[in-house]
Amino acid sequence: MFYRTAGQFKTSYEADHALFPVRQDAFLLGVILVFAFVIFPLTASEFTFRALLIPVLIYSLAALGLNILTGYAGQLSLGTGAFMGVGAYACYKLITIFPEMNIVVAIALSGFFSAAIGVLFGLPSLRIKGFYLAIATLAAQFFLVWLFQKWAWLYNYNASGAIQVPNIDMFGITVAGPRATAITQYYFVLCVVCVITFFAINITRGRIGRMWKAVRDMDIAAELVGINLMRSKLMAFFVSSYVVGIAGALFVFLWRGAAEANLFDIPLSFRVLFIAIIGGLGSILGNFLGAILIVALPVIIGSVPQAFGIPLDSAMVEHLNIMIIGALIIAFLIIEPHGLARFWAMIREKFILWPFPH
Repeated sequence: MFYRTAGQFKTSYEADHALFPVRQDAFLLGVILVFAFVIFPLTASEFTFRALLIPVLIYSLAALGLNILTGYAGQLSLGTGAFMGVGAYACYKLITIFPEMNIVVAIALSGFFSAAIGVLFGLPSLRIKGFYLAIATLAAQFFLVWLFQKWAWLYNYNASGAIQVPNIDMFGITVAGPRATAITQYYFVLCVVCVITFFAINITRGRIGRMWKAVRDMDIAAELVGINLMRSKLMAFFVSSYVVGIAGALFVFLWRGAAEANLFDIPLSFRVLFIAIIGGLGSILGNFLGAILIVALPVIIGSVPQAFGIPLDSAMVEHLNIMIIGALIIAFLIIEPHGLARFWAMIREKFILWPFPH
């Protein structure tokens, strides 16, 4: 009844390929956006913004970038954390060299630096694939983190080796730095994530997205039908690294406030990979569902036992978090490899048919 499609006829190719072929999907998205832009800012606390809402959006964006490369184009990558670091350090250098630069412009440009590095390390994908490509991107992870540590120019020769985000104003409002409020940073991150998600939805539904899916499913057959493998793979690395680079800039400038090279080490890459796997590879929605689960899980583990009078120290919470995430990954790979996005798709199909037999 909720998703009844009776009377929703498609009389043109344009209507058949609409972004929301079922009107209820557009209504549901509208409700979600109302909650994101109105309800949450009016009801959420400072802790909720810092510990849940902002990190969920940033991790969703990073997983979206990885999903474009792995879920849609079929190219394995274990260097997401390092590419996030490239975006963060590039944005930091742009802001310090050009203090008057608008932060939106700086974040947008930082994505191009990450995209260039991603294409450079994506060149091996023209010769190797699968496990060997994953090892090549893992080498990029180690090399870039080492570069962040050893190249003092990147962090302006700071004795601590860390980058500190200065106070940055836009239209008279501080959006980054120690003086920035959580709600301002939340709105900034939310707007960026919405714009890039809209871009990703359209590019994956169009001609480029169909090329990526053909390369993912069988690259030899894709080449035989006229798809340029070199251009398709490098384009996937470019777009993916661009999105990941923007996520890295937001990660430091709109959430952490400061960062060292070790912040972008391999655990960050694996966390983003876990979000993509649990959410569902080859899905836009899955990135958000996976990020909600991964980010909220430590908060739930720490707060629920305390509500029942069972104290848990931080070390135990971290151990439980790792064990539960590992168990979830194994369970999803066995039960439903397409992740949480597939569960939602099945629920939606049931709503469309309910209450009629099938």
